[in-house]
Amino acid sequence: MSVSDMFAALQGALGLDQDIREEIRKEVQTLEQTAREILTLLQGVHQGPGFQHIPKKCQKAREHFGTVRTQMESLKTKFPADQYYRFHEHWRFVLQRLVFLAAFVVYLESETLVTREAVAEILGIEADRERGFHLDIEDYLSGVLTLASELARLAVNSVTAGDYSRPLRISAFINELDSGFRLLNLKNDSLRKRYDGLKYDVKKIEEVVYDLSIRGLNKEATVGAGGEK
Repeated sequence: MSVSDMFAALQGALGLDQDIREEIRKEVQTLEQTAREILTLLQGVHQGPGFQHIPKKCQKAREHFGTVRTQMESLKTKFPADQYYRFHEHWRFVLQRLVFLAAFVVYLESETLVTREAVAEILGIEADRERGFHLDIEDYLSGVLTLASELARLAVNSVTAGDYSRPLRISAFINELDSGFRLLNLKNDSLRKRYDGLKYDVKKIEEVVYDLSIRGLNKEATVGAGGEK
């Protein structure tokens, strides 16, 4: 084979790879649009009247995740099944965003932490790496850390809305989450940096709880804690 033939073959391979990446980018753009729609919907809970409509907003978000599952099925067909990590960077960010949104919905519904397996089911992908397109552990953890920041914001807005028991529950949840992350030996620099930000979320929520205590509103919150979330 001549040098020209060798480089012509290489160019063909490069062109094929570029075509795959372009197809993936198109699918990721549709996922990003759906993620924005879910985020816009859920941001309504931060507004005063939003607390009264949490179940309805969660139900609507669940419907959007049906669209996500369809889009994920399409994305899976755009690259060889055994080359997940070769193209992972293209959908890594939107997948982490979707993990956060799924985790936020589950928290609003039950005030519990969604499992990686449950998130994978919500998104229509696999939890196990061996089964193909899956939810990477680090992507799951990144989404959970974004949830912590969102809950810190929710704690502040809960007080504004007159819901004094919610910050106490959020505080307990975030402290438990922080304890869980402390059990991990994180090697990933990006994930480690994001985890370092969790302490600021913990501090922010603690300040909200402390303010409630100083104003004597924590007693009211404790009394109302057994009521509707």
